[in-house]
Amino acid sequence: MAVELSFELSGQSPHERGIQSSLAMWAETARMAGEACVVIDPDGKVFAASPGCGALFDIDVADAVGQTLAGDVLDLRDFSTYQKVLPDWEIKKTPPLLAVSSAGLARGLLRVFVGNATKTVDAISVPLVESGVIVGSLTFFVPVNQ
Repeated sequence: MAVELSFELSGQSPHERGIQSSLAMWAETARMAGEACVVIDPDGKVFAASPGCGALFDIDVADAVGQTLAGDVLDLRDFSTYQKVLPDWEIKKTPPLLAVSSAGLARGLLRVFVGNATKTVDAISVPLVESGVIVGSLTFFVPVNQ
């Protein structure tokens, strides 16, 4: 008769621990980056943001963690004269979320309402992969001179 014994640390499966370790690694990188960047999870929630991201968008990066990037943290607007709030179907096509859903690189311009004005930024996103599973994305933001 054989007896097999296994332990689950912190009640999580190995897959779940892997996702956390991958996101934690990229989060640490983002927190130390001088550039404006953000790491989101597969649900579009901020996992970490750089101080440069906080300065660019006038946000408290610690408060942003756990909030939805598009909507809760960033007030995305369209490129029309009226600068209307970006609808949900277009938000899903923004680089941070597109990198997650497409599992590929994504790049595009975003208009973000900051303070009393809008800023246009070039967003470059890459999906983050752990054991073949998309666990989030890393996005760098570069201001576009207007």
